[in-house]
Amino acid sequence: MTRPAPATQARQVPAPILVLGAIVSVQFGGALAATLVPQIGAGGSVVLRLLFGTVILLAMVRPRWRGHTPAAWATVIAFGLALGLMNFAFYASLAHLPIGVAVTVEFIGPLTLAAVFSRRVTDLLSVVLAGAGIVLISEALTVPFADLPWRGLLLAATAGACWAAYILLSGRTGARFDRLEGLAIAMVVATVVTLPFGITTVGSWTPEVLAKGLGIAVLSSVLPYSLELLALRRMTAQVFGILLSLEPAAAAVAGLVILAQRLSLTQLIGMALVVVASAIVLGFSARKEP
Repeated sequence: MTRPAPATQARQVPAPILVLGAIVSVQFGGALAATLVPQIGAGGSVVLRLLFGTVILLAMVRPRWRGHTPAAWATVIAFGLALGLMNFAFYASLAHLPIGVAVTVEFIGPLTLAAVFSRRVTDLLSVVLAGAGIVLISEALTVPFADLPWRGLLLAATAGACWAAYILLSGRTGARFDRLEGLAIAMVVATVVTLPFGITTVGSWTPEVLAKGLGIAVLSSVLPYSLELLALRRMTAQVFGILLSLEPAAAAVAGLVILAQRLSLTQLIGMALVVVASAIVLGFSARKEP
């Protein structure tokens, strides 16, 4: 008896569940990355993450490099550029901003995308609730604006813009390439783009650093990007963008478990707002698409 292919099995899982799995994975990977960035810097951490992730995906997927149309190549290259710059810009922003503020500014990208694609009042309400929840979770309101360097804000905003582009291009890449071939090729592009920024730290890549890099690659790149690409084949960018607002809540939980960071009452209220926003989206989406 033959077993169903992984892609076939993934199609049997509801798309929102795939997104939630990606959210949990990437945030625990981010918590692990928080212990690596001080050792080799943002550039080295991003390069190590993408390099390991690319090797794993190429070995698993073995993508075809021929037979693709020019339009498909243009899409996957743009996807890779967005993916690489998104990661590098966000990691670089952490050198200038508190992580809560950086996450809040970065989320302007997917939330704006969700608002642009909204067609119902309930969608806009979800965007507002999610945005308020993100601000409360990150505790950005407690940091004086004068203490926020413009370079960090610009980097975080750039990461948010690249994230919005990533959402759009991920769905298009999944439509033009079979299985996870497009993602594997895009990861090669992302690695090449970010390599010059982190290769200078290669001397400090000890066995401990390499082990952390491998864990981050699996948790923050291979698993979540694969799940998101599969989900975006069956989910609109607007719904996906709002569901991503659960990431700060997942980050708060990951910080508690891995970094022993405690949650304040304000953060718990913010998490509740984000969950409500996502529930609204899932409820109306389920009625429209059984």
